[in-house]
Amino acid sequence: MSMKITDECIACGACPPDCPTEAISEGDIYVIDPDKCVECIGYHDSPQCVAVCPVECIIKA
Repeated sequence: MSMKITDECIACGACPPDCPTEAISEGDIYVIDPDKCVECIGYHDSPQCVAVCPVECIIKA
């Protein structure tokens, strides 16, 4: 499973530094590469991108 960033993303830049697998990249909005995203399993107790997102636009894909 992986996480997904919805169209509500404001491209604030809060999430990429917290991604342990560098799955988040910038475009018009940020996007998560589903092949790299592990939902922080093995790194943290919960997805860190969700924890730092100020507009709550990151969901399970």
